[in-house]
Amino acid sequence: MTYCVAIKLNAGLDQINTFRKMIVYEKPDDRFMVLLSAGNLSISQSVREILQIEQLKERPDGEPITIWNAKSMFDAARVLGSAIRHVHDRDGEALQQSGVEFNVSLIFGGQIKGEGMRLFQVYSAGNFIEATLETPFFQLGESKYGKPVLDRVITPETPLDEAAKCALVSMDSTLKSNLSVGLPLDLVVYEANRFETDKVVCIDENNPYFQMMHNSWGQKLREVFDSIEDPMWKGEQTNVPLMVEGSRAKPLKKIRTPDERLI
Repeated sequence: MTYCVAIKLNAGLDQINTFRKMIVYEKPDDRFMVLLSAGNLSISQSVREILQIEQLKERPDGEPITIWNAKSMFDAARVLGSAIRHVHDRDGEALQQSGVEFNVSLIFGGQIKGEGMRLFQVYSAGNFIEATLETPFFQLGESKYGKPVLDRVITPETPLDEAAKCALVSMDSTLKSNLSVGLPLDLVVYEANRFETDKVVCIDENNPYFQMMHNSWGQKLREVFDSIEDPMWKGEQTNVPLMVEGSRAKPLKKIRTPDERLI
């Protein structure tokens, strides 16, 4: 099982993935791109290999577009879509005959010199959507357990280090709730306009920071939970009563005899 998260910020891009389903494309002083993948492993590996040499030719006399010469991340994402369709044309029918669905999901983000950071989620058909101010992060795979903390913390203005911390908490929440997602984690943090990074780490169970964060997050969650008042059922003194009449609906009706009906 896979779980990936990528976050687009005004300050930069943070991406995390597990089981080495991440690949970095770096051309110093020109472009920095990261690809995360989920779904059928053979398909995603094929897409990754083909992407490095895929050419998108729009005119017979024009120069082919590749991820290495694309003028924008949008065009680079189009090349990725072309690579997915390339793999589908080659393997899709054979996979279908074997009862295997052509299933691959990708997150592709980074920066090409001349424009700002951009982040895309790419689907099996090769089409894609781009992160916006309203949706500054994408997830792949087992996403539900790690989403709540991202929803509460991440905005486009979140500082980069805080975003990295939040992404790790999101990963830890997923590890806690789903045993099929496990360590190690690959973490890459990229600062806008650098076009390279040395902030690359593989996090295993012996990583001091991740151990500290895991223990602290669990402890703090318990402390916050314990600080919330228990519900009062019998009219005890409280400033936050639970047993009050709702403004939109009445309490659930109980059925006491075989002849009673809800309506």
